[in-house]
Amino acid sequence: MLDRLNAVKESFLKEIQQLKNKEQLEAIRSRFLSRKGILVDLFNELKDVDKEIRPQVGKTLNDLKNLMQAEFGKAQKIFLSTGKTESKIDLTLPGRMSFFGRKHPLTATLDEIKGIFTGLGFRVEDGPEIETDYYNFEALNMPKNHPARDMQDTLYITEEIVLRTHTSPVQIRVMERTDPPIRIIAPGRVYRRDTPDASHSPFFHQVEGLVVDEGVSFGDLKGVITAFAHKMFGSDIKVRFRPSFFPFTEPSAEYDFLCIFCHGAGCRVCKNTGWIEISGAGMVDPNVFDAVGYDNERYTGYAFGMGIDRVAMLKYSINDIRLFFENDLRFLEQF
Repeated sequence: MLDRLNAVKESFLKEIQQLKNKEQLEAIRSRFLSRKGILVDLFNELKDVDKEIRPQVGKTLNDLKNLMQAEFGKAQKIFLSTGKTESKIDLTLPGRMSFFGRKHPLTATLDEIKGIFTGLGFRVEDGPEIETDYYNFEALNMPKNHPARDMQDTLYITEEIVLRTHTSPVQIRVMERTDPPIRIIAPGRVYRRDTPDASHSPFFHQVEGLVVDEGVSFGDLKGVITAFAHKMFGSDIKVRFRPSFFPFTEPSAEYDFLCIFCHGAGCRVCKNTGWIEISGAGMVDPNVFDAVGYDNERYTGYAFGMGIDRVAMLKYSINDIRLFFENDLRFLEQF
């Protein structure tokens, strides 16, 4: 019996040393260590061994069992992790850096815009991107066949359903359900029928603001826009307003920021004017108040808008709006 145990030991160690793959490892387990394996058979035969040598055989058998289990465990760790006789893990290599997610530059810009305006007492409102013609145009003083509709380059789903061209419909929806005073911003995605190029996209982001109360003036509008410019781009940024026309505001204006690149000296970005056009603003037209049932003799208000994409391009010195939507990691990892 002792000779047989030595023969089993030598056979097991030889096969373990010659292992080449996980299939051979499983074959060794099945042959030696399974419920029907050689080791179990040896323990079953122990009762038939002569009583005088049974203790010695039992001890030798237990030693053999411990050896086989230990050697099999070592081989199993290697083959289950690598499939080869040698581990490929090089413990001398430096660890891999964890990847930390970053905010998209448009998200970061929008968060900063929200933070500025909420700090000035505005609350954030939202509305549907698929809008009715009424909310997108008619309630904003643009009835059917109004020439100002041509300025919007609208994407129509049906004759009465559109992809919103601005976030101004949110202002109408808020005024319909809320009595003055109102002080809101409405950020969101908007859509226009534009051919993509470095400065245009059929899909972009906009934020509009609305304030309605008794005694609101154009001076209040200028103060809010100037405060925003200083907080976003620095206290040395100047703001100018130019007369313009929008059907939902009267009087209307376009506002520009002093070029943040040349500080008014003139450069390629500002086309040597020293100013960068941002967007439009004005006092809410009384016809808009009529559409939502406000007393236009009692209340006045102002509205303004700006492109989030344009603000982000200025803030991060980006010269092509298409970079925001291409998901190129080489671009996004810079922020």
